[in-house]
Amino acid sequence: MTVHTNRVSATENRLISARGWLLPGLLVCLVALALALLWSITLGAAEITPQVVYEALLHYDAENYDHLIIQTVRLPRVLAGAVVGAALAVAGAIMQGLTRNPLADAGLLGINGGAAFAVVAGVTLLGALPLWGYAVLAFGGAGVASVIVYGIGSMGRGGATPLKLTLAGVIVTAFISSFTTALLLMNEETLEQVRFWTVGALAGREMALFLQTAPFMLVGLAGGLIMSRQITTISLGEDVAKGLGQDTRWIRLVLALLVMLLAGGAVALAGPIGFIGLVVPHLVRLLVGMDYRWIIPYSAVGGALLVTVGDVIARVIIRPQELPVGIVMALVGAPFFIYLARWKVKR
Repeated sequence: MTVHTNRVSATENRLISARGWLLPGLLVCLVALALALLWSITLGAAEITPQVVYEALLHYDAENYDHLIIQTVRLPRVLAGAVVGAALAVAGAIMQGLTRNPLADAGLLGINGGAAFAVVAGVTLLGALPLWGYAVLAFGGAGVASVIVYGIGSMGRGGATPLKLTLAGVIVTAFISSFTTALLLMNEETLEQVRFWTVGALAGREMALFLQTAPFMLVGLAGGLIMSRQITTISLGEDVAKGLGQDTRWIRLVLALLVMLLAGGAVALAGPIGFIGLVVPHLVRLLVGMDYRWIIPYSAVGGALLVTVGDVIARVIIRPQELPVGIVMALVGAPFFIYLARWKVKR
């Protein structure tokens, strides 16, 4: 076992040496994300220059109308999009490594749907909720949905295979979505409160809600980085992970909790935005390989960048109106899902 471990470590070191450009590449992606965030803040009904944005962020003047727009409307929206994109992309990467399922995604496996149903049911039954109430409901719904999907996908011979998990996720998502739609149709007040939220939207997000939900997602992102080596090993198979001395039961439990923090926080803040966790990790693997020590940070930056750009497109494509960003992500992700279902699962 020691010889095997040494060989794995030596192989990892050679891969890192061969890809010495990965750290500079990550820095370039971070710069691109920063520019995209700045660009997003400048766009809107009122044209605002980057210089004004700089002044509003560092020298805020409450009596300046442009500064007020930036601090209360645009900055919370941009920050929400970046954190939600990073959280959903990392959640997808963790799920794909954990289940060895190329179609694993918080939306496709019912986690987003479960969180959305819990929030809609809570608003319907309890009325207006405090900000933390949305987060609690979203986490609970995400956890219950993930347990149900895994339980159904584990039935029969062979356990939780990628195809069975995908089918279970599709079935549970359709089942939960029908109940969510029924609740919204029976209660017009609830529909009015959450109609944009149910398709995934960033408009109207307040800084208070961002500050309530962001810590959960940041803990999930930090946990994903810390556990990245274990994700790489477990993605190679149960036997390999156990052969390297890993307690796979505890690792799976911790990773499942991280996914619930990431997906639940994202849904509580922006609604069930789909396909980010499916598209971004696959694109990242084409660039960095199979080492999750790089997949996780690249996925976080890539997810944040994708949602930020998608939100910009949602705002300018039919100006002066705007589309929810969840619709833009669906337009991008649906063809990619068809490609994966056609080729990856077949292989």
